[in-house]
Amino acid sequence: MFGGRAAARAAIALALALSAPAKGAVPAPPALPDPLELGAALAIARERGLDVLTAEAAVSGAEGDLRAAGAIANPTLSGSYGRSVPFGRCVDDAGAPIPCRILPDAAIGVGLSDNAALSDTITGKRGLRRDVAHAALAAARLGRDDALRSLAAQVKAAFVQVVAARDTLAFAAEVAEAQGRTVALSRARLEAGAISEADLARIETARLEADQAVDSARGQLRSARVALAFLLGVRGPVPDFDVVAGPLARSAIPPGLTAATREALLERALASRPDVVAARQQRARAEAALALARRQRIPDVTVSLQYAQEGTTNRAVTPPTWTAGLSLPIPLLYQQQGEIRRADADLRTQEIAVARAEAIAASDVESAWAGFVAARALVARMEGGLLERAKTARDLVEVQYRKGAASLLDLLDAQRTFIATRVEYLQDLAGYWTAIFRLEQAAGEDLR
Repeated sequence: MFGGRAAARAAIALALALSAPAKGAVPAPPALPDPLELGAALAIARERGLDVLTAEAAVSGAEGDLRAAGAIANPTLSGSYGRSVPFGRCVDDAGAPIPCRILPDAAIGVGLSDNAALSDTITGKRGLRRDVAHAALAAARLGRDDALRSLAAQVKAAFVQVVAARDTLAFAAEVAEAQGRTVALSRARLEAGAISEADLARIETARLEADQAVDSARGQLRSARVALAFLLGVRGPVPDFDVVAGPLARSAIPPGLTAATREALLERALASRPDVVAARQQRARAEAALALARRQRIPDVTVSLQYAQEGTTNRAVTPPTWTAGLSLPIPLLYQQQGEIRRADADLRTQEIAVARAEAIAASDVESAWAGFVAARALVARMEGGLLERAKTARDLVEVQYRKGAASLLDLLDAQRTFIATRVEYLQDLAGYWTAIFRLEQAAGEDLR
C-alpha cells in the first residue's frame, strides 16, 4: 500500500547498499531523495537510524557474550629444569673427606592441567552459561526489533506531519491569493460607493491574517521536515525536500483493520510484540542464571598430569615418574549463598518486568484503539459532507457578495468557516493516520 514504485525502492536500496559502511562504523548521513516516499523513508531509517544502530551494537555484544560463555578453558602447560647440589660433607668409599661436586644429571619436570575444563562440562556449568547467554542474545535481538518498531512508528507519524504541514501551507497560500482578489474587488466597490472604508478595512485585515497563516504554515513545515530528517539520521543541514502523500492524501481502512477487533489485536500484541517477548526472554535468562548459581556450589575439579626425572638409571635421584592428580576447593566456609540470592532476586525482577510489559502492551492497544475509533469518526464526518458543505457555502456567499446580494459580514463569516473547516480536516486526516500508526505500534505488526 505504501512505498511508491518498486523501481524507486530498488534504487534507494541499491544506494544504501553501495554507501553502507564497514561493520562497526557509524554510517554517513543519508542523502534524502526528493520527493521522498514513506517506504523510502522507512528503508533509510532502518539502515541509518541511530537507535537501530545502538540496538545492533547490543546484539553484537550479546553474540560475543555467547561465544565467551561456551568457551572451554585452555589447559595449562608447565615445565621446570634444574640440578641437584649435595648438602653437607662429601666422602669417598673409605670415608675420607673429598670435595663435593654438582650431580651431572639434570632435573626435568613437565606438568599439564585442564583448569577444571572437564569438570565444568561434566557438571553442566558450561551448558548453563550458554543457556544464559542464549537467552540474553535472544532478548537483544528482540530489543533491536522493538527499536525498529518504535522508530518505524515515529517515522510514519513524522511523515504524516510533513504531509499535513505541506498541505496546510498550500491551502494557506490559496486562501491568501483568494483574499487578495477579494481586496481588489472591494477597492473597486469602494470607488463605486458600494461599500464603506470600514468594510474595506475588514477585508484587508482578513488578507493580512491570511498572510500570517502562510508564514506560520511555512515555519511548521520546516519544523516537520527537520523532525523527520532527524529520525532518518541526517546530521547536517536539512534540505527542503518534498514528500509523496500517496494513500495518505485521504482516509482509508488498511486491510489489516477491516476485520480486526480490539480483542484480537490485544491477543496478537501479547503473543508477538517484541518488547513483551524480550521481557520473557529476560525471564528465561534469569531462570538459567539462577540454575547456574546453584550449580556453582559443586566444586571445580582440576585434573593434572605431571612427569619428572633426574637421571635415568636405577640409582637416579628421581627416576622417570608419571603422576596424575585431582584438586578441588572445599566449600566449607561459603556455598555461593550471595550469588544464589542475587540470581533469585533477578528472577523475581524479570517476572515483574514481564507483567509490566504485558500491562503496557494492553494499555497501548486499548488507548490506540480508542484513538483510532475517534479519529475515524471525525475524518469520516469531514469527508462525508461537512467539508464539501462548508466550501459550497463559501462559494455561494462569495457569488452573492459579488452581485451585492450578501453583506460583507456574511462573506467574511463564510470564509472563516470554510478555512477553519479545511484546516480542521487536514488536522483530522493527520490524526487519523497517526492513530493507525499508533495502533500498528501497539499491536507490534504492520496492519497494511
